[in-house]
Amino acid sequence: MTVPHPQRVLRQHLDTDRLLGVDAVPLSASVPAAPDAPAPAPPPGRDKRETLATLDQFQVQSCTRCDLYRHRTQTVFGEGNPDAELMIVGEGPGAQEDRLGRPFVGPAGELLDKQIVAMGLTRSHVYIANVVKCRPPNNRTPTAVEARTCGSYLQQQIAAVRPRVILAVGGPAAKFLLDTDTGITRLRGSWHRYDNLDPPIPVMPTFHPAYLLRAYTAENRRLVWEDLQQVMRKLNHFADSP
Repeated sequence: MTVPHPQRVLRQHLDTDRLLGVDAVPLSASVPAAPDAPAPAPPPGRDKRETLATLDQFQVQSCTRCDLYRHRTQTVFGEGNPDAELMIVGEGPGAQEDRLGRPFVGPAGELLDKQIVAMGLTRSHVYIANVVKCRPPNNRTPTAVEARTCGSYLQQQIAAVRPRVILAVGGPAAKFLLDTDTGITRLRGSWHRYDNLDPPIPVMPTFHPAYLLRAYTAENRRLVWEDLQQVMRKLNHFADSP
């Protein structure tokens, strides 16, 4: 993923409304309330946070399943609220994520944070992870083989968190979650399903924030905002359901 010049990023981040492609961002939108029904229980004898920590410590951090491990400074497991209603899935860590060990902390992460706020949430409300846990060389897109090899960790994260909704940012994330070769331009804007759990989890694919920074057009910003609005409506629907 190519990162734009820092001055351009600064100009883009001065105006949250413009970044999201709308005239007014409803920052006062209420945070979806927790549903009355309890979330599915994690594996017996282990809570969600412990399940995720064990997966990270004993499997991901020492993983050598594919050659991506040869290039990493450290693995980037994921972070956030293990009881999150919304899980955000990207493709893989970049240079800053590899250095800090956290997902979405570079310029694309700053834009993602603004999008989360525009949905009436904060980063502490969501869970964020990537398909691959090691940085691909030169920030290239993970291959399909790398995604399949590392993706089982993401599947275990989803099974532990059991989010109500998944926001898939970028083509590699959407393709892996939906087991499809269809491109993100055709996938975005419509609801799909992650079928590895019962019941299936609704998935909304949208453009990756890094792509949005590169292709900074009013049309792309509008399309992403429409996708985020659909996510908000879906979360509120679950919150209002008995």
